[in-house]
Amino acid sequence: MLQEIYASQMEDKDAIQACRDFEYHVGRLNELGVLQVSLMTKVYEIAEVVIEEGRRKFRPTDAEKTPNRKFLGNEFLRRMADNYELKQLTEKWGGCWETHSDMVREAFLEFRKTDVYCRYLSHPDTDFSQDKELAIMLFRFLMNREAVVTAMGERSLLWEDDFEQIAQYNFMMLKTLDERAFDEAMPWPVMYDKRLEKDEADMDFARLLLRETMLHRSEGDEMIKARLQGWEFERVALMDVLLINMAIAEFTCCPSIPEKVTVDEYIELSKEFSSERSKLFINGILDKLVLELRSQGRIKKSGRGLLNESSEEVL
Repeated sequence: MLQEIYASQMEDKDAIQACRDFEYHVGRLNELGVLQVSLMTKVYEIAEVVIEEGRRKFRPTDAEKTPNRKFLGNEFLRRMADNYELKQLTEKWGGCWETHSDMVREAFLEFRKTDVYCRYLSHPDTDFSQDKELAIMLFRFLMNREAVVTAMGERSLLWEDDFEQIAQYNFMMLKTLDERAFDEAMPWPVMYDKRLEKDEADMDFARLLLRETMLHRSEGDEMIKARLQGWEFERVALMDVLLINMAIAEFTCCPSIPEKVTVDEYIELSKEFSSERSKLFINGILDKLVLELRSQGRIKKSGRGLLNESSEEVL
């Protein structure tokens, strides 16, 4: 949402277009997520090709003549490859790996040199949990390969900032897959699933906050200007201005979110997306704005975590 508000500022979009673009880019996060996990199945598929090629060499080594096929029997990866919905999503979005077959092959050749892969092959018997552990280590290995990150960046420049977050989501998601429920009919988990009530509620919140921020941006800028002491508005970092405007919208249009939670959230965002001193500036401005908006009756909250009248100013 912050990315879209920033882009709207740069491209002079209105609130309607910003909301449309936001929903489009959220949908593409699912594409990124599917591409990441589908790479695992592509490596799984090419492993059999590589092993068979070794066996058919004119002068194969003893290991190539009688290859260890344990990786090909990995139950976790097999279930991923057989999952109906993941296959459908991969056909829709995962075609890019077909044009990177050399990269996929190289990834498998490098992975089978790792200690985790060698230890896995050395055990004569494994269960589902061990197969799952290896698959998760394969995912981590792939996501840390520069060639993979570059391929995703070529697909969409916007994914540069999203890649790690989606990889972390997929990593945690893979760890939750249970042997009893994980089969070909299981709905494949994605970052944003319209079928889930929680995800739709989150999207409704995002639409509301984005729209309110965009519609009242000029008013928010004036509120910030009025609280600057010995500092020109034009010299304030744009990201700080946008974060404060988002916080104002959340103060006034989200009655279930305590003021303190809002302040803390935007301070954390400033640490990631703005300058080192931004957290102090944003904290001080928001402390002042909370008191003013509350006195005007524009903040109506219920629940715990509200700021009190004695809130100290940081500036």
